[in-house]
Amino acid sequence: MNERDVLLNELAQGLRPMSEGIEWFDGLGPEEQSEVLVFLRHHCVQARAVAEDAPESIRRAGLRPTHTPAVLITRGRIDQQLGKIACLTPLDERRKAFRLLIAVLTIADARRRERFCFGGCGHWWHRLSAAD
Repeated sequence: MNERDVLLNELAQGLRPMSEGIEWFDGLGPEEQSEVLVFLRHHCVQARAVAEDAPESIRRAGLRPTHTPAVLITRGRIDQQLGKIACLTPLDERRKAFRLLIAVLTIADARRRERFCFGGCGHWWHRLSAAD
């Protein structure tokens, strides 16, 4: 676990405002942004994101259905589409991708908590709290 991992999980759990996450993301260089997006994509897949998560993720991310990441997530296999979203290069698209991937992680991880971690688990990120 490192500072980045904690921050991203706090964003996904609503323990930090997205405006803080966007400010942090914008402060990263292009290579670091790419690493963050790939990291988020991996964790969305690990959290068992499904295609049915797309509409709610788009809504929570505040994207229009015509935004590139929103279009991508609704077409094809979710794991492949998340990879395409993570590889977007224009800065505006990266910001949208960041917001969307956080929203996908929020939804998928909440479902994982309900189904698999309700009796307790060893995931360190499920022990974060607003007081941390």
